[in-house]
Amino acid sequence: MKPHTALALLALGVRVVAAQQPASPPAWAYGFATPLDPNAPAAPGRGGAGGGGRGAVQQAAPDTTKHTVQGSSGAFTLAQVRDGFGPADWFPGDHPAMPPVVAQGRRDAMITACSLCHYPNGKGRPENAGVAGLPYEYFMKTMSDFKNDARKSADTRKTNTGRMIQFAKVMTDDEIKAAATYFSSMKWTPWIKVVETDTVPKTRIAGGLFIVAEGAAAGTEPIGQRIIEVPESSEQTETLRNPRSSFIAYVPTGSLKKGEAVATRGQCALCHGTALQGLGPVPGIAGRSPSYMVRQMFDMQHGTRTGSWSELMKRVVGPMTADDMLNVAAYVASRMP
Repeated sequence: MKPHTALALLALGVRVVAAQQPASPPAWAYGFATPLDPNAPAAPGRGGAGGGGRGAVQQAAPDTTKHTVQGSSGAFTLAQVRDGFGPADWFPGDHPAMPPVVAQGRRDAMITACSLCHYPNGKGRPENAGVAGLPYEYFMKTMSDFKNDARKSADTRKTNTGRMIQFAKVMTDDEIKAAATYFSSMKWTPWIKVVETDTVPKTRIAGGLFIVAEGAAAGTEPIGQRIIEVPESSEQTETLRNPRSSFIAYVPTGSLKKGEAVATRGQCALCHGTALQGLGPVPGIAGRSPSYMVRQMFDMQHGTRTGSWSELMKRVVGPMTADDMLNVAAYVASRMP
């Protein structure tokens, strides 16, 4: 083939791939009901636990009522549950002793406790990230990417990504190493139930988290081309931040089979292991939040998440369509971790 012909075909291929790529972030994956307005100003890096501006360190109105959760001997007020610099630990026996940056953060640098958003057991929630079981090297690389502005959100409304960037910039090397050692020491276990369906419960969004609507707002609606992750118990998750209360991920009917084909074609197992449970410094992806995975694929595809490791993934996600991302995330989330 003549060089100019090859270049012409390559250029055509790039245009075809670009036409297939989703043009704007899928709102549902970033915790929003409506698409991003590209002309809207970027949200400031504040907001914390949620993805849409709800404050992680926001204090509840003074209330001395003590709350409990099943299986825990603890009793805490809502202010204690939501304390950004020492949130309640319902199940201290479920995890190793937390280092200070995980348990309390550091108030003088406005570093929120890792355990507030990611939970003491590292399970996290759809609006942030599950960090338990991530390889130490991967965790360190991720924090370095945040610190060096190599990892941002394609949806500029997602304020907790901005907060992670701020935290990474002011955390000491020892704090980052302590958090990496802590979270990498815990194994990722089943946390999300994946359900194929044509309809989903109507929801409201609280800080980037989809919550099943109640009362007059309750009902069902077509799922469309979305994945909707909701807590199994809204009260246990939204109100009490119970780290044992898991999630349901509703995915479109047929997406698991389609996703398996995409995963096989994309050779996910080559880097993430045959069971998608990780391989060396490459993280396991089986059984993790599909919303989170779609965000990462989109961010890498569109260049808001960069860095040496992301560049390797960009070759895989580059030609993926919005449906490809949805389907492969649904499939991977359904696998046993």
